[in-house]
Amino acid sequence: MSEPLLSVRDLAKDYVSGGKTIRILRGISFEIGKGEVVGLVGESGSGKTTIGRAVLRLVEPTAGSVRFAGSDITKLSASELRRARPRMQYIFQDPFASLSPRMTIGEILTEGLKIQRIGTSRERAERARKALEQVDLPADAVNRYAHEFSGGQRQRIGIARALTLAPEFIVADEPVSALDVSIQAQVINLLRDLQQRLGLTMLFISHDLAVVEYICDRVIVLYLGRIMEIAPSAELYARPQHPYTKALLSAIPSLDPGAPRNRQILKGDIPSPANPPSGCVFRTRCPNALPKCADIIPELREIRPGHFKACIRDDLN
Repeated sequence: MSEPLLSVRDLAKDYVSGGKTIRILRGISFEIGKGEVVGLVGESGSGKTTIGRAVLRLVEPTAGSVRFAGSDITKLSASELRRARPRMQYIFQDPFASLSPRMTIGEILTEGLKIQRIGTSRERAERARKALEQVDLPADAVNRYAHEFSGGQRQRIGIARALTLAPEFIVADEPVSALDVSIQAQVINLLRDLQQRLGLTMLFISHDLAVVEYICDRVIVLYLGRIMEIAPSAELYARPQHPYTKALLSAIPSLDPGAPRNRQILKGDIPSPANPPSGCVFRTRCPNALPKCADIIPELREIRPGHFKACIRDDLN
């Protein structure tokens, strides 16, 4: 892997509800190299969005470190964090809720530039027009309002808003899940093209493993706030090692109706983070669980170069 732009170590996030501490994330560690796209996958409730927001300090981590370009952003003051913000941007899941209906598109795109006191009014307007051009929208969109655009166009505006600040790193949080299937491919291809053309580094959050396979270099598999597996994309899809990863991949629809299927159905739902299982958090749904899995929290260990697994069993390869 190239030199890490983002390095996360032992990240944890707790919330307090009704006097009880709810552990959302525990022991999250990974790196993302410059120019790399890393996918973050897992079922709803696994903590994917919390990771995405915590690494940008949109929510405050409870513990751990997040080093961006060599600096631990968890230790930055409010003013220091504000100066670092242009380098780290977020693309939100819902293009309908993330754009203000009271602002023109031009005002939305230049808001961050104004907050950061970047450029003159004319220079900010030029950046907005350039960002619209990058996402294949007309320059005159700056004078219109969000309700005048389709869902796919609104998400392009959300992407353009991130691009106006010329970031190095972007968290894309389920950026196509709210869109029609016919539009999803267009937006994914746009993101892939922008990433390659601009050399962006990206954490791509999704529950759609087919999309992740298409756009990501490496994949992190998350379950109930803990990492189950990390591997290069091609290797993960060809040779998954963790039982949870295998179950997720078995659910991907095949384009060949005659291809053999080995669908692995997980029993029950993902447990509540308010009452997680002891030991391995996946053991209550794991088809290969052993009695001792209730007592041991498996470490994420390297089983092959660049391939990590959190499972005590070595006989499942």
